[in-house]
Amino acid sequence: MNMYRKQYVTDVKRIVVKVGTSTLTHSTGLLNINRIENLVRQLSDVHNRGIEVILVSSGAIGAGIGKLGLKTKPKTIPEKQAAAAVGQGILLHMYEKLFSEYGKTAAQILLTREDISHRMRYLNASNTFYALLEKGVIPIVNENDAIVVEEIKFGDNDTLSAMVASLVNADLLILLTDIDGLYDSNPKINPNAKFISYVDEITDEIVASADGAGSSLGTGGMITKINAGKIATASGSSMIIVNGDAPNVLNDILDGRDIGTFFRGKKQPLQARKHWMAFGTKPSGSVIIDAGAEKALISSHKSLLAKGILHVDGTFLEGEVISVLNSNKEDIGHGISNYSSSDIDLIKGLDSCLIEEKLGHKNYDEVIHANNLVIFR
Repeated sequence: MNMYRKQYVTDVKRIVVKVGTSTLTHSTGLLNINRIENLVRQLSDVHNRGIEVILVSSGAIGAGIGKLGLKTKPKTIPEKQAAAAVGQGILLHMYEKLFSEYGKTAAQILLTREDISHRMRYLNASNTFYALLEKGVIPIVNENDAIVVEEIKFGDNDTLSAMVASLVNADLLILLTDIDGLYDSNPKINPNAKFISYVDEITDEIVASADGAGSSLGTGGMITKINAGKIATASGSSMIIVNGDAPNVLNDILDGRDIGTFFRGKKQPLQARKHWMAFGTKPSGSVIIDAGAEKALISSHKSLLAKGILHVDGTFLEGEVISVLNSNKEDIGHGISNYSSSDIDLIKGLDSCLIEEKLGHKNYDEVIHANNLVIFR
């Protein structure tokens, strides 16, 4: 048993629990009421321990499938949206009814990627969560599937739950799934797959061991859970992937039992704003930089100057988040641009002292200031 983990989970004050479609529904696509009742009982009990609880729940489309009498999972986005619109109310009604039996108040929060990408909306969402938690409410979060389109989708609730964990500074993100945790290869294919119970850092080997998909009802395989781990641990939250089948799994975790795979949160997490730039936004465009600028950004954490920029891609305004790509077009970071794409196109390759002469004005010496830049390496 890892002593760090035992110590860590016993000090937890705020958790985000994500429950997947495969845990909440039968193979028919209809809701597994027994599982939902068990989950609500556990969450209410954890709440009674004085721990703040946020639930990220899949299942709206599954609930809609049942109500609409569909035989298979809908394929097109409008059909999914229709199923989600019908199912969202059914799912929340069920949670509301069950939580109230244990004297708990639940609230619904529907999010899209745009709510996270837009800095002001991100801060508003964060404040809403804090106000609810202060009042002892259990927020139930889902992606706003009834209106969301492909461009603004989180893609899966693993990613959404990791963004929520960072949004509210949770101590622990628990992903309840239909497997015991992370193995070094796919246990469904390889009977000799070894279980990994503790991950100090998400390395390339860890990513490689997670390749392979999940069940037919859900969207997230193990790889999406590892990507969620990157987001959560970068903000300082630790994460556990565990089988949601066990009748008292949440209390077992919080009592320090060695179940599931524990991913340790970073000791020096990214500041909230830099975390938002790295993971919360969809960059509006990109700049490609030369080898000298790449070295200065990675090894010396310098600002990005016009002189080091080779090329601009996309159209963006001053103040938007953009990607910084190296000469091999690998994404090495995100940052807030001080100049628009058309201005950067004019000043790329120039010394900072020549910017004003070229543009007729100079907002800043730097295209992206080091304080507004997060580097991934």
